[in-house]
Amino acid sequence: MSDHQVTRYAALSDAELVGRCRDGVAEAWNELVERYSRYVYAIAVRGFRMSDDDAEDVFQDVFTRIYTRLDSLRDDSALRPWIAQLTRRRCLDALASKGREIPADDVLTDEGTADLTDVEEALTVREAMSGLPEACQDILDRFFTQDQSYKTIADELDIPSGTIASRIARCLKRLRNELEAGG
Repeated sequence: MSDHQVTRYAALSDAELVGRCRDGVAEAWNELVERYSRYVYAIAVRGFRMSDDDAEDVFQDVFTRIYTRLDSLRDDSALRPWIAQLTRRRCLDALASKGREIPADDVLTDEGTADLTDVEEALTVREAMSGLPEACQDILDRFFTQDQSYKTIADELDIPSGTIASRIARCLKRLRNELEAGG
């Protein structure tokens, strides 16, 4: 698969991606899993305090269900809430099957809800970043995700370190515009 194909599928909206998945395009399915894998895992681990092994089981089951039930999704643009609902149900089922009692107050406490809100926000930012030029994606990823210093970024990209701050600022402005355009 070429980098162009990967980029093309990463830039699709959820509704477009669902359409390609329904058409049987393997690269679209790979993008769907890539786009939502951390989200599903975070709901299980952070929202339901599941162990890594249990979260992996939920992950496998959720993506199997998405694959087999994608035709039942009524609104293709509602993919994220649908995946969240499938994941929450599967987490509750998994906890119940292990005999772990789940008091109503325990599931998605304020802290768990805040964690899920953080996950939602991170996913929204990630989607918005996919609309930025590759150079902006790279520099923002290096600075915020990889926690690289201006000097490290400058050395690796072979540009003056004084230029890094202005590039980050320009890219953040573009990201803000993407986020505002996306609602």
